[in-house]
Order: sequence, then C-alpha cells, then structure tokens
Amino acid sequence: MEHIFNLLNVVIAIINLSRTNGTFCSLQGEPAYPQLSKDGDIIVGGIFPFHSSWEITDVSYVVKPSPLNCMSLDFRAFQFSQSLIFAIEEINNSSSLLPGVSLGYKIYDTCSSTALGVRMAMTLVNGNENSTLNEICTRPAQVQAIIGETYSSVSMAIAKSVGPFSVPLVSHYSTCECLSDKRKYPSFLRTIPSDYFQSRALAEMVKHFGWTWVGAIRRDDDYGNNGMAAFTQAAEELGICLEYSLTYFRTYSQEKVLRMVEQIKSSTSRVIVGFLAHWDLEILLNVFHEHNITGFQWVGTEGWISDSGLAAMDKHKILLGAIGLAIPKTTVTGLKDFILDVHPLKSAGSAIFTQFWEALFQCTYAKQNETEYTGKACTGKEKLSEVENTFTDMSLMPIFSNVYKGVYAVAHALHGLLRCTQTCPTKTQPDPLTFLEHLKRVRFKTKEDEEVFFDENGDPPAKYEIINWQTTKEHQHEFVTVGLYDSSFPPHDRLAVNMASIVWAQNSKQVPRSVCSESCPPGTRKAVQKGKPICCFDCIPCAEGEISNMTDSIKCDQCYQDYWSNPYRDECVKKEIEFLSYEETMGILLTAVSIIGTFLTIMIAIIFFKHKNTPIVKANNSELSFLLLFSLALCFLCSLTFIGQPSEWSCMLRHTAFGIIFVLCISCVLGKTIVVLMAFRATLPGSNVMKWFGPPQQRLSVLAFTLIQVLICVIWLATSPPFPFKNLKHYKEKIILECHLGSTIGFWAVLGYIGLLALLCFILAFLARKLPDNFNEAKFITFSMLIFCAVWITFIPAYISSPGKFTVAVEIFAILASGFGLLFCIFLPKCYIIILKPEKNTKKQMMGKVPAK
Repeated sequence: MEHIFNLLNVVIAIINLSRTNGTFCSLQGEPAYPQLSKDGDIIVGGIFPFHSSWEITDVSYVVKPSPLNCMSLDFRAFQFSQSLIFAIEEINNSSSLLPGVSLGYKIYDTCSSTALGVRMAMTLVNGNENSTLNEICTRPAQVQAIIGETYSSVSMAIAKSVGPFSVPLVSHYSTCECLSDKRKYPSFLRTIPSDYFQSRALAEMVKHFGWTWVGAIRRDDDYGNNGMAAFTQAAEELGICLEYSLTYFRTYSQEKVLRMVEQIKSSTSRVIVGFLAHWDLEILLNVFHEHNITGFQWVGTEGWISDSGLAAMDKHKILLGAIGLAIPKTTVTGLKDFILDVHPLKSAGSAIFTQFWEALFQCTYAKQNETEYTGKACTGKEKLSEVENTFTDMSLMPIFSNVYKGVYAVAHALHGLLRCTQTCPTKTQPDPLTFLEHLKRVRFKTKEDEEVFFDENGDPPAKYEIINWQTTKEHQHEFVTVGLYDSSFPPHDRLAVNMASIVWAQNSKQVPRSVCSESCPPGTRKAVQKGKPICCFDCIPCAEGEISNMTDSIKCDQCYQDYWSNPYRDECVKKEIEFLSYEETMGILLTAVSIIGTFLTIMIAIIFFKHKNTPIVKANNSELSFLLLFSLALCFLCSLTFIGQPSEWSCMLRHTAFGIIFVLCISCVLGKTIVVLMAFRATLPGSNVMKWFGPPQQRLSVLAFTLIQVLICVIWLATSPPFPFKNLKHYKEKIILECHLGSTIGFWAVLGYIGLLALLCFILAFLARKLPDNFNEAKFITFSMLIFCAVWITFIPAYISSPGKFTVAVEIFAILASGFGLLFCIFLPKCYIIILKPEKNTKKQMMGKVPAK
C-alpha cells in the first residue's frame, strides 16, 4: 500500500508541474546529435546502423542506465549515407527538381539497436531544443521524411513510433512482410520488395530444383521469423516440407548453438534455407567448420547471398554453390565515385569521420597526452586505392540505389506538393499527412530510366536475380547470375533459371537430391507415413481396376466401367470381352462336333431313304423317323447359334429355336413310342387300335405338341425377349458378353415343357420295354430318353454354376449330348442291321416273336 501511495504522490507532482509550466516543452533525457548533417530548407532524416553491435551492460534498475557503448563500425552504413548525400546533392544541383529549394540531411546511428533507433527517430521528429515559455508545444516535425532503417525489427519499432505523426519512413533494406500492414505501419514505405515475394520466390525455386525435404535456419528477429513463416506457408502450398526450422541470434549461448548444430548433423535433408543476415553467417561459418557441417546446399535471401565480405570469410568453402535471391544489379551514374570520395564526410561529421578513417585504414590518430603508442599512426593522407575492404566493395550497389530512389521519391513528392514549375513558390515544409499521401502516389523514372512507384501496401514491384556462389580459377568467390524472378509475370513464367550454368554444393554440376521419400512412379499412390510430414510417404500400388498415370499421385483413379487397369496400373485399357467364339479351341471343337452330328444325321437319313422299302424302316414308322432325323439335324445346327458374339437376333433365335426343335424331336420320339405300343396292341386278337393312331393322328400329335412350345416362345418373345448383355459382375477384369434371358420364367417354361415331354416319352417307352426281342425299338427309345433326361438333369446345376462362356458351352454340350443320344440309341442299331446284317432285314425276322392273330 505504501508503494501505491508513493506512486500517486509522484503522479500528482507531475500534474502540478505541468500546470505550473503551462505549455512549456522540455527535452527528457540526454540530447542526441547526428553523425552526419547539413542544413537546408527542408530536412531529410537518415537512420543507419553505423555500428553493428553494442556493449552489453548489467541493468540494476537502481540508477539511470548509461548510454549504449556502440562497437564494431559497419562500413555499409557509410555507403548508405554516401548514397543519401549523393542523391540530395544531385537534387540540390538540379534545375528541374525542386528548383530554389535546398534539401538538408541529418543522419543518425541506431547502433543496430531497436531502442536506440526509436530514440533517434523521435529526435528527428522533435529536435533537441527546449521550447520557450510562451511557445506552443505542438509544432511541425523537424524532418520531412526519414530514410532507413536497414533492419526490419528496428524499422518496425520506428514506424510504430512515427506513424501516428504521419512522418514517412522509407526503408531501403527492411524486407519483413509484416511491414506491409498499413493498419500497424501507416507511414512506412520501402524501395526493396517485401519478403512476401521473396519467400514465395524461394519456395518456387526450391520446388523447381525438386527439393521437397529441407532444413531452415532463421534469424531470431522479425525479419527471420516473419520471413520464415511466409516461406513455410508457401512451401506447404507447393508440397515442400521442413525437417527442422531453427532460430539463431548472435547473442545465443554456446549451449543453444550446439543444440542447433546437433540438429543439423542428425538431419537427412541436404538443403538448408537461411533467412539470416550476413554477420550471422560470419559467426556461424566458424561453428560449422569446427563441427564439420559441410556439403549442404545453401539457399539464401538477399540479406547475405550477395555479400562479398561474407564470401571472403568463407575460407573453407562451406557456402560454395549457395543459390539465392538478390536485388537485380543496377548502376547509378556517378554514385560509385561519390561513395569512394570520403573526404567530404569530414565536413559533414568530424567525430564519426575519425572513427571511420581509423577503421578504414587500420590506423590510429595520435591523441593529446598520449606518450606511447606502438600501432600504425594515421596521417590523413592515406589513399583508398591502397586498401580493399567492405567499403570499397560495390556489390551492394542495388541497395545503394534503393537509398537513392527513396530520396528521389521524397523530392518528387515535394515537387508536386509545392507546385514547383520554373521555381518553387514556397520553401515551407508541407503538412506531414498531406505529404505522406502524395508520397504514396508518387511515380517517376530515374535518370537510368527505372520506374519507381509504391503499391497500396507501400511496396515496390518484386524483381530478383538468382545468384549462385562459384569460384574463379584463382579460387576466389564470385556471384554469378543464373536466373531471374519477376512477380509481375504470370505464375508459370515468373521463374527462369539457366540450370547448365549452376555450380552446386561441393563444386558439383549435378543437382543435389533432398527428399524424404523418393517419388512414387505411375501405378502407385502416396501414403503418408504415420507421425511424419506429408513429404515422407510410402508408395502403395494401385488396386486392380485403379490407375495413377502421373508421378507422386495422391490417389488412384477408378477406371470406367468398360475399362480395366493394365499390369503396371498406369493406364486403363479396354476390358477383354469374353464370349464363346469360333476362333478359340472350345468353339472350334464344339462347332466340329455339331457339324459331325449334322453330317451323321444326314448320312443316316440317306441310308434310311435308300432302304425305305425294307421291313426295318417300315416297321419303325418311316415318316416319323425321317421327321426325327430332320429335327435332329436342326438340333445339331441349332447349337451353332450359341457360338459367336451375341446379338439381338442370335439371342432370340438360339433359345427359341432350341426349344421348338427339341420339342419337335421329343414329339417324334413320343409318337414313335406310342406307335410301338399301338402296333403291339394291334397284333393282339380282336384289337383295332391302329385306326385311332394312324399317320394323320401321328402328324397331328407332333404338330400339336410343337405348337404348344411355339406358343410359349411367342409369349416369351412378346413379353420379355432375350437380349445381349454385358456381365460386369462375374469378372472384374473382363466383360462377359452373354444373352440375358429376359424373362427367366419363359426360359424355364421352355425347358420344363421339353422335360415334361421327355418324361412322358420315357414312361411310355419304359412300359413297352418287354415287347418281343425282334421288335426292340422301345428298348432303344427308353435308353435314349434315359440319356436325354440324365443330360438335362445334370445340365441345370452345371448351367447355373458355370462362369462366362462356359455357361454357353454347357448348354451346347447338353444339346449335342442329348442329340447324339437320340441319334445313336434309336438309329444306330437299325443302320447296323441295314448295312451289316441285311439278312435280318426281313418281315419274317421283324415278326419272329410276335404271336399270330
């Protein structure tokens, strides 16, 4: 409670003090001064990291923290500053852009610190001076716009701080996708593409090279985390999996770095995507060499892929073959010479110039009261042509150009807002909000004819060069452009790569393989391994009737009804159509047997015709015998309608013809059986039975029995006739082409009627079996009917259980077997007597055992 009361007392004291001072504004904390500056009518601010790190001090929270002690001078910031100064000098000397208005600049050092960056930004906005007692506290910003910062995390903090004041922050190197969010960063713009495009370009490039199983290391800040998140999302959409995604920051402990090293060494992927800054890798190169992490294919961002300083430090060729995205090469006439002319910096900022000179030439200026100094002393006459370091390296010219374009964007927006023609009517600094809106809509071309504009998110169009790290004959690193990426092109045309000119990791000309599982060939599908990413899968062969005709198919497609998969399961082929044909062995054999049966029947008919006046032919009712032989010939020929491809006419003909012809056969046999019985009765004393069953009655009975079957067949055909049918159920891999019965009742009615007549014939023949030996036709009819009934009784289960064409074969076999049974049993014994035993073919022999009347 005591602490709460103390806090309330402090708040009340502050309120009372503000009331006493009125509108008086006082500077809180120590004033901050620019590293480089020049006066002008309108000031452009600059914020760059002149130092890459700072000395970490313990914060006790008891006393006021001491100012940051910045360390490690970074020459890149001087190059950026020189680019800004060059643009301002060029504009001030121009008669067409902002005539009569001079631009000044104030450039501050952020020391790569977010907190210091915000402080310097607020200094640029507010100034360092205390206001007078009667002066209003609110006033225009001290600068029109701020160019910077280099790093995304610092830019985010600055943009959030200056955004409410509508002071534009135009960055040349902050690529984090998050900065495109205008709700959070309304005044942020940039002349370098967003990581959204870079992340997608990296993912498309990784996919283009066939790498689906990669590792990733990212800088543990907004740049690395947001960039990797965008890359991960794009990679997932393209079917790429991350085996690991590790974070790194230069302040990490040794233990944390070792865990990262172990993760990389135990991995199976051979590609590492690095969302890092160049100095992160400068530290990691030593770690990788120490732990023998070599042979990996590195994929880099614009943050390090074209950094010559990093390349010079890679003595062990760990990054050799690295490939990544860089801002397209560009030139700004006169900029290189201006950057290398460092003497004017002395007038812009003497304090930082001394540090810069000492670091540039590795010397030290003698200080007052310093008696002993053994190092190299600076004379001030050192020549830049005698040294070679990061400052003299112009590989980041595209980034220097971004600074140049940012300044010119500010100048063109001012030119339009101030309505400048031959001269600018006013030199007054415009309202920040109005200026910001003009800056967002600015569109111009540089003197190199490059168009500059911002989209609705404050981003420029995304274009990248694909850079490959190679070595020269002198074993020096060189950056070779091997492709281009342009986000303004259609999706399939954005990426263009010259594969032949790429040198891969370990100086190989062959594209490295980095997959969790090898691609599944056509005929298989991918099945993700349990508990693993989707890039780790097994290849499962497609099931029968299914195919996959592309590599890495995720599913097998079912073939259409009339198609089936080939043995390799990569193509649907027409199903084999099965029916009993004349070309196959079974069809040929059955056709041959049918023709033989027809031929034998004709031969027997000829024999009977030649001996029609002999007693044995007369005794066996020659008229019915010839009709029976005719029907048997038709019966054998009828079986041929069952062979061949079913058609509408053949389906209707085969069953109806078979039914009618067989009834004709059985009717003839039945007539013959009745004749035998009647003839035997007629030989008995006082019998006059033959006059009731003479030839007219025999013909009429055959006709009547046959007409009944014809009627059944007509009803069958009229109601539901047989038709060709593709049976797809019995076999999956082939189609059985058969005749569907149409009406099952009709079919079984036809067979049932035949069976009924056959049974009746069998019973009558069986009753006549004890007739005299020489008058023996009844015995042969009995035996033939026995065969007939046996064949058709066994036919029923065989017909039902036989598959495909064998169903038809069973039916043909039953027809032929019963036909041969009738032919051989009834006519063969008579032919034997006619041909081989003519002496028995007499009336006396026929009547040998018949009792006299």
